[in-house]
Amino acid sequence: MDFSVKKLASDAGVFFTRAVQFTEEKLGQAEKTELDTHLENLISRADSTKNWTEKIFRQTEVLLQPNPSARIEEFLYEKLDKKLPSRTTNAELLGQYMLDAAKDFGPGTPYGSTLIIVGEHQKRLGAAEREFLQSSSVGFLTPLRNFLEGDWRTIAKEKRLLENRRLDLDICKARLKKAKQAEAKAAAAPDFQETRPRNYVLSASASALLSEEVDKAEHELRVAQTEFDRQAEVTRLLLEGIGSTHLNHLRCLHDFAEAQATYYAQCHLYMQDLQRELINVITVCANAGGATHTSTSAGCPNPISSALLSEPSSPGATASSSTSSAPQRPGALTIEDMQLPVTGARKAKVLYDYDAHDASELSLLADELITVYTVPGMDPDWLVGERGNEKGKVPVTYLELLS
Repeated sequence: MDFSVKKLASDAGVFFTRAVQFTEEKLGQAEKTELDTHLENLISRADSTKNWTEKIFRQTEVLLQPNPSARIEEFLYEKLDKKLPSRTTNAELLGQYMLDAAKDFGPGTPYGSTLIIVGEHQKRLGAAEREFLQSSSVGFLTPLRNFLEGDWRTIAKEKRLLENRRLDLDICKARLKKAKQAEAKAAAAPDFQETRPRNYVLSASASALLSEEVDKAEHELRVAQTEFDRQAEVTRLLLEGIGSTHLNHLRCLHDFAEAQATYYAQCHLYMQDLQRELINVITVCANAGGATHTSTSAGCPNPISSALLSEPSSPGATASSSTSSAPQRPGALTIEDMQLPVTGARKAKVLYDYDAHDASELSLLADELITVYTVPGMDPDWLVGERGNEKGKVPVTYLELLS
């Protein structure tokens, strides 16, 4: 118990002495030992790495999980070393609601069948999102967290220890300076009453004590300088490892960007497939309606054709006798209107970018104008597009036919 009290008192004394030295340095009343330029640059680089890594980590968390409550839940599970239950994404939940609604409305109805198609694609999008979140968390967030909670804590601890060693060194320098000043002052003062042996002995004893104080201060300074140099070397070696940390984070950044690219590519493919299936539903509804089908809004839902097929048909367009006798929305085109003969070429404006999947297709850029036509027996969802010397199949859903 006595040892613990003495140690506590000693630690409190050291802390107070360092606090006094630090305060006097801030007030300009004490000299401060400056670190070498290389070590200062390493410390500055490490601090910058920590600050920006922390910001990138926090913002990536917000990107991957915008819900603050969910982030807090994930944090608590992680600190308790428990596995977080698999969370359903919003897209998956929406898809499930659509599928349940289709069962209630009837999967054979136009609305029910379309709900099934869209719901299944929403669940695919949600599954792709969950996979992206998992891969990004493991490949990007975890290395950043490991640096902040592991390597950086070690660096910060050694930096604090280096600062304490520097304060101790400056305290020893100040103590030696005061001891030498006291010794010099005593040596310069005349030995008063030298004729009296008692006073002479006292003066010699005081001089010896001052000399002993100087020797003690010099010894403490050498010890403090050695400890400071050793700690500076340890800290320097740790800080030089920041370069390897940057390389590791660079690889993780590549993995994160690759995961994003894969996720968005999957979403793009799923949405293209969804558009094709919706156009097929429209075609089936149009063919099933026959002469009694008056408009897409009266029969099956047509969420895409209103945006794509908004221009009046060209004089060369061939319409069936059943649809020509039915009333149409002014300016609307049916699927049959787009089945142009080979000689009935016309201009079309591209609505979205499209990447060709094989050599038979033509890649498209949004807002460009191309020439399109159809050939007998061709799938009604596709047209033949020409751009200069380039030719290939193009999807109807990506075009706006012009008069």
